[in-house]
Amino acid sequence: MNRRSELLKNIDWLSIFLYTLLILMGWLNIYAAVYNEGHSNIFDITQRYGKQLMWIGASFILAFCIILTDSKFFTAFSLVIYAIVISALVAVLIFGVESKGSRSWFDIAGIRIQPAEFGKFSTCLAIANIMNRHGFKIMSLSSLLLIMVILALPAGLIILQNDTGSALVYSSFVLVMYREGLHGSLLLLYFIFIAIFIFTLLYPPLVIISMIIAGSLIAFLYYRQNKHEFYRLLFFIILGFAFTLFLKWLLNWTISEHYLLLYIYALVSLIGIYFIYRRRMKYILWVLLASWLCISASIGVDTAFEKLQPHQKNRINDLLGIESDLQGAGYNVYQSEIAIGSGGFWGKGYLEGTQTKFNFVPEQDTDFIFCTVGEEWGFVGSALVIGLLMAFILRIIQLAERQRSAFSRIYGYGVASILFFHMAINIGMTIGIAPVIGIPLPFFSYGGSSLWAFTILIFIFLRLDANRLQVFS
Repeated sequence: MNRRSELLKNIDWLSIFLYTLLILMGWLNIYAAVYNEGHSNIFDITQRYGKQLMWIGASFILAFCIILTDSKFFTAFSLVIYAIVISALVAVLIFGVESKGSRSWFDIAGIRIQPAEFGKFSTCLAIANIMNRHGFKIMSLSSLLLIMVILALPAGLIILQNDTGSALVYSSFVLVMYREGLHGSLLLLYFIFIAIFIFTLLYPPLVIISMIIAGSLIAFLYYRQNKHEFYRLLFFIILGFAFTLFLKWLLNWTISEHYLLLYIYALVSLIGIYFIYRRRMKYILWVLLASWLCISASIGVDTAFEKLQPHQKNRINDLLGIESDLQGAGYNVYQSEIAIGSGGFWGKGYLEGTQTKFNFVPEQDTDFIFCTVGEEWGFVGSALVIGLLMAFILRIIQLAERQRSAFSRIYGYGVASILFFHMAINIGMTIGIAPVIGIPLPFFSYGGSSLWAFTILIFIFLRLDANRLQVFS
């Protein structure tokens, strides 16, 4: 009895209140998004809003069971849980059913379960377990490789299911790693890769420009260091350039001018690196290595982009303004922007959204549920929803910071990172500033798997938090 009263005392009731409030708001918006006058009863289980109520009831039961579970279970069996979910991700590729081009669902007695959703909390547990181990050093190569493997396994299996959006969620764990000591330069490099991806798609000659800028900077730095040796280096560079052209003519290479320039740049770099090393001009060497990295990343972007599905390419091109297809790839976002914009400051009123009511926006109860919020609740309602979601995330971060156990802190930051990624990308894609990758808005989008997965993710952390005072007792 004392143990139960102590547990109830230590549970963070503010987080539970925010969780419950967001779920109920989400349920009301699902009702509005698929409102059917012939089935106006919000408890009608033949409609999606009735089914969502059943998922909500099951989520409360799940939350209650997790709260009653000893917190040591999650720390002791974190890797076992991870292995079980990985097995489910493999099994769904073989025995799963296909829906909307993705083989990522189990159909069990008419109930569809998506294992990819549960991969988030299991990976979060595994990362917390690995990073909590004695001797783990975030900046060591072996530690980084181990974390990469833990993240790559579920992400890779989800990509094989043709569900790239869910796989991208795992990139949010870089924020957890940064909190645990990942050097800021590596985090900066992460965002540089994203920038390179965008600029390479927007402006393909970026590779050539990178070579020109890097080469000019290296030449200027070297010239200032030693003018006489600079002329000698320039002679070898011209000689190397001429030799490459001679080989192209002699061997009849059928390579494009684009790749010929890359080969020449690599040859020039190898010639120059000898002189740079001799003079011990490390800062020039770093410029050279950085240019190689940018060029390699840019080439990798081209290769990766070509391997995407046609609809994924079209969505990215439409987002970046490379192409404009308001009747095709850009239709969803275009209609979503109209719906949100038409809501104005106060909104049209609950169940009064015309874009929503007449089904102009596809997937308006799942991926594009936020457009219902924007149209019916307006700017005020949208700001309230975003504010509540951010308040919940900030509360989780606050709880994570007060943990005495590194495992609980790392897991808490994982929860916050996943929720933030989902919120930012989902809302971003409904207003046209993020690619349409098909991930749900936490607590609002219709679906049992995502709601259950978010519930498990959050309440494991709340259970760990409730036990924080007994960690060292």
